[in-house]
Amino acid sequence: ASLAYTGVLVWDAPPPSPGKNFSIIPYVLGASNTDINDESKRVYDTKIGGDIKIGLTSSLNLDLTVNPDFSQVEVDQQVTNLDRYELFFPEKRQFFLENADLFANFGYASIRPFFSRRIGLGVPINAGARVSGNLNEKWRLGVMDMQTAAIEEEGLPRQNFGVISLQRKVFSRSSIGLMFVDKESLHYSPDPEEETTYSKFNRNLGLEYNLASSNNLWSGKAFFLKSFSPDKLKNGVTQAAHIEYKSKKWNWMLQEESVGEKYTAEVGFVPRNGYVKMSSFLGYLFFPKNSKLVSHGPKLSSSYFFNENMQKTDNFNVLQYNFNFLNRSALSVELIDEYVELLEPFDPTRSDKDSLAIGTKHNWNAWKLNYTSKPQSMFTYTFSTRFGGYYAGGKRINIMNELGYRFQPYVSLSSNISYNHISLPEPWNETEFWLIGSKADITFTNKLFFTTLFQYNEQSKKFNLNSHFQWRYKPASDLYIVYANNYLLAPYEGRNWSLTLKLTYWFNK
Repeated sequence: ASLAYTGVLVWDAPPPSPGKNFSIIPYVLGASNTDINDESKRVYDTKIGGDIKIGLTSSLNLDLTVNPDFSQVEVDQQVTNLDRYELFFPEKRQFFLENADLFANFGYASIRPFFSRRIGLGVPINAGARVSGNLNEKWRLGVMDMQTAAIEEEGLPRQNFGVISLQRKVFSRSSIGLMFVDKESLHYSPDPEEETTYSKFNRNLGLEYNLASSNNLWSGKAFFLKSFSPDKLKNGVTQAAHIEYKSKKWNWMLQEESVGEKYTAEVGFVPRNGYVKMSSFLGYLFFPKNSKLVSHGPKLSSSYFFNENMQKTDNFNVLQYNFNFLNRSALSVELIDEYVELLEPFDPTRSDKDSLAIGTKHNWNAWKLNYTSKPQSMFTYTFSTRFGGYYAGGKRINIMNELGYRFQPYVSLSSNISYNHISLPEPWNETEFWLIGSKADITFTNKLFFTTLFQYNEQSKKFNLNSHFQWRYKPASDLYIVYANNYLLAPYEGRNWSLTLKLTYWFNK
């Protein structure tokens, strides 16, 4: 679906004024955290806080939060990690999700100057404010300021996170955006004789242009980012751009990225520095008549990485053939060619074994098969497999499966299983690990809900169980009971469980 093809809504008379929109949502919370291996380490905690929501206009909101708590937010789904760089996990906290595109969509998925999960990561948030929405038909504004508490035993000072995002619509559907991100350590006076753990500040200033043609055939983006820090070695630049064409049959894209070695975004998500990347893809679709297929066709994708001296370090080429069926199921087959020159020591199993040396070069081929069943069924499933080469002339087999079943309208069940088998020369030899997860969503009534999530990750030696009970005793007012059990498997030690009771109440005017 595309808004490029929607009509124009014309009012025969101006809509009525929405009037005042003012809400206060306080909460009280009690929690118990217990170390199963040492019952004497049981900790009880109580918290009070809440949110205030003010409608400044019909399309511009002011949100305030004091001592926020996110205990009811669903935990992240664990994944098998065989990547050399940091993995991305999406934001799930409600305060950061409203109008999130104003803040989170600046840049690319792997070049984000602002990533809200950097705020309050293992650190309590004292307070915050956000103004977001439309100023008028042409302008959108997002302003956020959050302050976190200090943790003295870690030498972490209080920190302030500020971000401003301003967006102006141009032409029919395109836009120009400006973003400024500022992270400040408050009252921070580190010992000059000791290594500084946290920087005094880190700032990012960026400008981007988003292209979206009126006929929906052309789209693209171009942006420039500059970082500022007290350490001049962290003052760098980043720029990137792409152009994409997508018609009924043809789809192609050209993209380039350049991330400087000195560029830093402490409140962003930039897992890799010091590279130039060139990537592209070209795809074509056939539309057969009188067939169970809606469309099918090939797609060729290619990505090449270079260092700042334009010497190649990586490349990734994929030849893919896609089948899209009339019942909305889909099948794809991929042939992969991959080359890597390691710039850092890397354990190819990510399981605390020996590392491959810097500068070693690796090249392999593999194939993948992916199938997704029709989503409208009560029973759904996804299957994928990968077989082929790996680092150091090794082999890797991966099998993944996801199952889902819905008992309308009360119960939704799902499970996921991933198996990896890696064969490498000594000292790694054979490595295999499982990842298993299951989830149950139960809707007893339109006011009572229960969710439970079980996960077992053999690679990271983690087992966890997380259960949520929610009673919506009146509109937007909830009672939550959250149970969590986390267990580290041998050779690691650690097992704890927690029980949280949280009550929220919505005062609205």
